[in-house]
Amino acid sequence: MATDVDALATVADYQFGAGAGAALFAGDVTIHRTGSGRPQQIHADEGRLVSYGTDGRFTLGVAGGRRLRAALSPPASRVVVGDESEPFVREGRNVFAKFVRRVDPAVRPGDEVLVERDDGELIAVGRAELSADAMADFETGMAVAVRNGIPE
Repeated sequence: MATDVDALATVADYQFGAGAGAALFAGDVTIHRTGSGRPQQIHADEGRLVSYGTDGRFTLGVAGGRRLRAALSPPASRVVVGDESEPFVREGRNVFAKFVRRVDPAVRPGDEVLVERDDGELIAVGRAELSADAMADFETGMAVAVRNGIPE
């Protein structure tokens, strides 16, 4: 019999790629539910992994971003920014297209992404506002709406 964690892992594999579900929901996780019993937030000892929206998609927490980063090979779900914008992104400010150095070519608007430095260090998680091509081509515009920055 499939468990809630198995079902959520299947959604994560679909959204982020094969292996994402196993990485996100490994070990002991706690599922917080809405009043109707629908899974809403999934936590582990290190913090919030993901929230499960009514649209059937996950939004990443910092703990989930760290787990996903370890499981997915670059450039999957990644947006890489330069040193000049890093301090602002760590504070939770948005990423603008002109500061994007590299991006996973599969990123589409609305996708959950990991924001990293050139050396691969995770500095934030958020939602892509532009496609990968637009991030690479545009000199203006918000590329990623940062949900959580990771202070140094």
